[in-house]
Amino acid sequence: MRFRPEPLAPPAPNTRTAPSTAILWCNLGSPDAPTAGAVRRYLAEFLADPRVVEIPRLLWWPILHGFILRTRPAKSAAKYASIWTEEGSPLKVWTARQAALLRNRLAEHGHTVRVLDAMRYGQPSIGAQLDALKAEGIERVLVLPAYPQYSGTTTASVIDAVNAWSRDVRRLPELRFVNGYHAEPAYIEALARSVQRHWQQHGKGEMLLMSFHGVPERTSLLGDPYAAQCQETARLLAESLRLPASEYRVSFQSRFGKAKWLEPSTDATLRGFGAQGLARVDVMCPGFTSDCLETLEEIAMEGRDAFLQSGGQAFHYIPCLNADAEWIDALAHIAHANLAGWPTIASS
Repeated sequence: MRFRPEPLAPPAPNTRTAPSTAILWCNLGSPDAPTAGAVRRYLAEFLADPRVVEIPRLLWWPILHGFILRTRPAKSAAKYASIWTEEGSPLKVWTARQAALLRNRLAEHGHTVRVLDAMRYGQPSIGAQLDALKAEGIERVLVLPAYPQYSGTTTASVIDAVNAWSRDVRRLPELRFVNGYHAEPAYIEALARSVQRHWQQHGKGEMLLMSFHGVPERTSLLGDPYAAQCQETARLLAESLRLPASEYRVSFQSRFGKAKWLEPSTDATLRGFGAQGLARVDVMCPGFTSDCLETLEEIAMEGRDAFLQSGGQAFHYIPCLNADAEWIDALAHIAHANLAGWPTIASS
C-alpha cells in the first residue's frame, strides 16, 4: 500500500512581517572546482575533522600532510572532472535546488520560512550561512542534515560545526537539530517511487543492490547506530517494493585506509555478482539524497566497470532522489514535524 502523508497542519502564527524562522539544509560539501588545488583545500578540511578520522592527531597529521594531501588531490580532481557540470558540482547544485524547492513547498502550505543550503566542508559554510541568517534577524533555526541515517561521522559533525559557530556569538538564535529520518515513511516511499519509475522505463533487474556509504566497523562497536539504520532503511524499502530477500542486497562503499570497514563492500559485491553469472543488476544509493562523486563516479562508472568486467551483462544505476517531487514532499513533512510550535507565517 502506498504511503499517503497527512496534509501539513496550519502554520503557527507570527506577528512579524518577515520570516523569523529558518531551515539550514546541510550537506557534506564539495571542492570549488575539479582541480588539484581546490580538491587539496577541500580534503584538508574534510580529513582534518576528528569525527571523520578518529586517529590521534599526533599520528594522523604526518600521514595527512606528508602523504595524502601530496598524492590524492590530483587523482581525485580527475574523478571530479568526470562528473562536473556547467553549473558546477552536482552535489552543490542539487542541494541548493532542494533548499529552494523545500522553501516553495512549505510556502504552498502557508509557511513563510527562510531556507538556506550549507556545506559541512567547503562553501557555503555552515558558519557563513548562520551569520547570514542572524544578520537577517532570524530568531529560530532548524538544522536539517541531508543524511537520512545518523552517524557520528556526518550528522554529529554538522552539530559540531554549529556549536563551533555558536561559541563566538553572544545572542544565539534558538536552535533545533534533526538527527535523522532513516525510517520516515515519506522518505521510504520517495525511494520506492524512484525505483518503480526506473523499472517502468527500463525493466526490472535480477537484483537490486542498495549501496550505502561505508564507515569503519569500530564505529558500530562504539555505539554508532549508522549500520543498523542502513539495514532498517533497506528492509523497509524492500517491503515497500515487495522484494523477497533473494532479490536485494545491502553493501557499503567508499572505503578509505587500512582499518576494517563495514561489509560487504560494494566493489566486491558487484564483482561477485558478475562472476556468479548474474546478467543484470540495478544499483541505488539510498543514503545519498543528492547525486555526487560517490554515486556518479564511484558507482555509476567504477561500479559499472567492476560488474561488467567480472562477467555481468547489464548495469543500471538508479539516480538519487535529487529534486523528485515525492522527495520534496517528504522533506517538507520532515521539516514541518520538527518546526512544530515555532512561528512560520508572517502577518500581512
